[in-house]
Amino acid sequence: MRNNTYEARLAEWSSFRQSLESSNDPIQDVIDYYKQVPVVSIHTDPYDMSSWPDPWQLIKENNYCEFTKILAIYYTLKLSEHFSQCRFEIHIVLDEKESSLRYLLFVDNQAIGYYYDKCIDRTELPKLQSQIQHTNLPTY
Repeated sequence: MRNNTYEARLAEWSSFRQSLESSNDPIQDVIDYYKQVPVVSIHTDPYDMSSWPDPWQLIKENNYCEFTKILAIYYTLKLSEHFSQCRFEIHIVLDEKESSLRYLLFVDNQAIGYYYDKCIDRTELPKLQSQIQHTNLPTY
């Protein structure tokens, strides 16, 4: 999102969510959209759901870490009509091969976050060591 006013960012996000309804590849569109956001190192504790900002706080603060980008993708998809009935999960996993933590968003059987620029089928993921799974995600 651009460095506009909060109200302008909110209007942009609303318009973007509506565009997903007619998109040929809405998940990829959301991934591409969040490549543009301002990135910081750490913003939110991914293990503590009570610390997670709601979608409007994210837009207001306009600073995203790798985890809050996944959270923003979740909110964007969940609040669009096209994905309202999908099952969502956020997993924090250890990728031992890469020696790094990864934040994954599952939308039914699609995985977002293993690769930063695309979505893959859940079955294509390598073996990862699960740290925590959030299955009862907040809804707004």
